[in-house]
Amino acid sequence: MPNILSTRVDNRLVHGQVGMTWVNSIQANLVLVANDAVANDSVQQSLMDMVLPEGVQSRYFTIEKTINVIHKASDAQKIFLVVKTPQDALKLVEGGVPIKYLNIGNMHFSEGKKQISATVSVDEDDIKTLKRLNELGVELDLRGVPSDKGKNIMELI
Repeated sequence: MPNILSTRVDNRLVHGQVGMTWVNSIQANLVLVANDAVANDSVQQSLMDMVLPEGVQSRYFTIEKTINVIHKASDAQKIFLVVKTPQDALKLVEGGVPIKYLNIGNMHFSEGKKQISATVSVDEDDIKTLKRLNELGVELDLRGVPSDKGKNIMELI
């Protein structure tokens, strides 16, 4: 089993809050970004790497590659898995990635979405996806930073 410490939905992927605060809090030594676009964008990868603490490695895989290789991870790899959307998290879970906990950190507001917290807005597809993740036994925790009190997102949608 891969040593996945935490999984986070953040449409910004890796930025200061993720790269420093979360990584240090959970003591991850590997940030794995599962995102089809970023997996093939070396410029974005370089920008994200800049905010990671020294000694923390990064990997940028497509959703499919993550599903195919995550089970080969070393026990020594303490993985912080970051995805852009709950839909990507669901694809990973349905593909066999053992995600038991999902931190919902940041989902930007846009047309057709309703704001359920200061940093999270959802549309009908997001709600359907989150409900499905919940049905699959994934704990859904809305929390911006580790020191925040987490909220069960199912109570807000």
